[in-house]
Amino acid sequence: MQKLPQLTANQFIKILFKLGFKAIRQSGSHVFLRHEDGRTTVIPNHPGEKLDRGLLNKILKKDVQISRDELLELI
Repeated sequence: MQKLPQLTANQFIKILFKLGFKAIRQSGSHVFLRHEDGRTTVIPNHPGEKLDRGLLNKILKKDVQISRDELLELI
């Protein structure tokens, strides 16, 4: 199994937009996204920093509900 890539918050948010998520609001450095089917997630957007692989994995499995392979296809 391939490791998750290191992505910035902006790169990951663009991928989520491709999946149909829309930004509903922002509170400080956290962007709240929602999908039409009710899935929601929060992405910390700290400029110059990449998302930790553990956080990225949690968001993929619990919030977005897609696999690593599906993410790698969208990159």
